[in-house]
Amino acid sequence: MRQQPVLEVRGIRKEFPGVVALDGVDFRLFPGEVHALMGENGAGKSTLIKVLTGVHPADGGEVVLAGQRVWIAGPLQAQQAGISTVYQEVNLCPNLSVAENIFIGREPRRFGLIDWAEMRRRAAELVRTLELDIDVSARLDSHSIAVQQLVAIVRAVDVSAKVLILDEPTSSLDRDEVRQLFTVMRRLRDQGVAILFVSHFLDQIYEICDRMTVLRNGRLEGEYLTSELDQVDLVARMIGAELAGLEQLAGGGGRRERSASATDRAFLQAEGLARQGAVEPYDLAIRPGEVVGLAGLLGSGRTEAARLLFGADHKDRGTVRINGTETDLRTPRDAIAHGIAFCSENRKTEGLVGELTVRENIVLALQAARGWARPLSRTAQDELALRWIRALDIRPGNPEALVRNLSGGNQQKVLLARWLITDPKLLILDEPTRGIDIGAKAQIQKLVADLAEEGMAVLFISAELEEVLRLSHRVGVLRDRRMVAQLSNDGELTPERVLATIASGAEQ
Repeated sequence: MRQQPVLEVRGIRKEFPGVVALDGVDFRLFPGEVHALMGENGAGKSTLIKVLTGVHPADGGEVVLAGQRVWIAGPLQAQQAGISTVYQEVNLCPNLSVAENIFIGREPRRFGLIDWAEMRRRAAELVRTLELDIDVSARLDSHSIAVQQLVAIVRAVDVSAKVLILDEPTSSLDRDEVRQLFTVMRRLRDQGVAILFVSHFLDQIYEICDRMTVLRNGRLEGEYLTSELDQVDLVARMIGAELAGLEQLAGGGGRRERSASATDRAFLQAEGLARQGAVEPYDLAIRPGEVVGLAGLLGSGRTEAARLLFGADHKDRGTVRINGTETDLRTPRDAIAHGIAFCSENRKTEGLVGELTVRENIVLALQAARGWARPLSRTAQDELALRWIRALDIRPGNPEALVRNLSGGNQQKVLLARWLITDPKLLILDEPTRGIDIGAKAQIQKLVADLAEEGMAVLFISAELEEVLRLSHRVGVLRDRRMVAQLSNDGELTPERVLATIASGAEQ
């Protein structure tokens, strides 16, 4: 590793109204390394990235690039200086070809016109450099999300080969796609590119990263070699305190005892429920005081099965019984009226309203259930918002803060508060901990367990199999849009057994 950092920030400070997001943070990134930026949601990771990419100007400190102090006034200047970013949501044009996306705004020209043949030739050459097999003449949206991520990386590297920032690039990828991404990252690292990698998957951090910087509450906690800091110590540094059961948070399931309030009578009973092209007929019972997990690979039908129970999608066949009575859940309003709440996996587009305040987002479902002819008073809104801000430790604790300015973990808590305020009988959680830090993840997991203990029925969906096993009393396993098994978490259920069930399509 070279001694001279390609990128260094010294004493960076960034304030927003009422919040110090970064307080004297130092950070170093060397050529030819993959460096993890770690910390809880709200620790300052996203703000630091936005300072580095010119989205937010720093209020203090300095940025040094290749030994020269620079002032990054905007994203274009950051790109020109050699800093490119690929975000979790691919920011490309799906209706254009791969080649057009790679060279958009920089198209090769001949006699004043775009030289399409030269564009495709150069795009194919760039793709071959990273040993990728991508048809550069095909429309971008004909490729998978994983390939689109790789196209974004190809463009970023061609624009700027000094620093590449990857912000949660693996959140929507399966294992094979993550492996392909890591292969490309290693090739770029070996070519001398400095890569800043942000991910909440600890196993991925330890697989791909050489060093890590840990932030906590907007301050630098420390810089470490990945090989010298184990996962339990890393989590302790991220949250700033010892957390009971950190070893379990790093992985592993365990027997889940049903709560004392659990009954044998199902709150919800689905029989032969199906939607053509989404999920084949399945049966599922969910009882009060019980957490039922759904496990399966991406595209297995987990989300589609849950949406049918909330009326977000209309069933083609099958029946749903609520407390033994057949019920037609045609719309989410029907589901809410029967005590069902649903936290979507896509909290930004299907959950929160970024332009509204924390208070307004929290009371939204309750107000909708009451009807707009019976508006909640401002006093009632304030009381409810403050109660749930305290109960779920939403930060910052300002009910008038715009929800779009909160970290991912705190946004997820706002969404949970919105539904818990309606006092649901069944809470459907679709990927509630995806993209959030381990501290917020632990809080949400504890909340799920506590709600079940109090008698709430919970349907819990997660791509992290260990998390499903840790929380669930029973696990429904889906493969190729079919419910292939329902397994009791009786102490004998292991991740290996669930994976074998997924692989075989039958109970193991």
